[in-house]
Amino acid sequence: MEEIKLIAIDIDGTLVNSKKEITPAVKKAILTAQKQGKQIVICTGRPLSGTQRYLDELGLNGQENQYVVSFNGAVVESTAGQVIFKQGLKYEDYVDLETIARKLNLHFHSVSLDRIYTANRDLGHYTIYNSRVVKLEVSYRTQEEMKQIPIIKCMYVDDPDYLDEKIESPLFEMMKDRVVFSKTEPFYYEATAAGVDKGTGLKRLCDYLKIDRSNVMALGDQANDMPMLTYAGLGIAMGNAVEYTKQHADEVTADCDHDGVAVAINKILK
Repeated sequence: MEEIKLIAIDIDGTLVNSKKEITPAVKKAILTAQKQGKQIVICTGRPLSGTQRYLDELGLNGQENQYVVSFNGAVVESTAGQVIFKQGLKYEDYVDLETIARKLNLHFHSVSLDRIYTANRDLGHYTIYNSRVVKLEVSYRTQEEMKQIPIIKCMYVDDPDYLDEKIESPLFEMMKDRVVFSKTEPFYYEATAAGVDKGTGLKRLCDYLKIDRSNVMALGDQANDMPMLTYAGLGIAMGNAVEYTKQHADEVTADCDHDGVAVAINKILK
């Protein structure tokens, strides 16, 4: 196996356990990997603000030579906030995505680099939850007012069974040549620009750092992690991963409540 120089790690269901905590074993493995010169990169659907608690814990925050692939690959930036790459949604795509939400009676919001926006005054509880998790405030803006705001991604947020039923609508199929849809949590269905996913985001960072994909290990649990697991020379699914991700990963490690990230990293340490 090629030497691993960069380790890309999803947050929810991967880096953190079901209590949203980094376990001592996982923290120790990551810090040891860092000491051995391996680049640790958080790859997440969250914005940078939603990762900072964990970056602080790992000693990675606020640095120009540490990086995060955020917004499901739409943004690549240093942990100090220097943007290396950004690809947001077109305003026309936002309008059509928001219109679908209205037609299907789904809660919906859009996200910029530093704020969540909704054109629906009936604020869904998953929007409030998302705001708390990613540490971004929510603002009301009409479709027309959103014209001047650079949107990174849009999110349909609703009860899992209801959301699963609604996303089968042919209205979504009609958008698939314009945006990438990904299920990032049972209650989140996200849209980013065409050609954007965690795999393309990770590739852009590796090209920037001049690291070959064969020297990359990636760990994740959801279907939206699969592109980065496929890109990496070693793609590892968590024991708690969705079946699709387990089936297509190179290896499956322990689950997030049994130090799966530590188990995987310890195998490649010297």
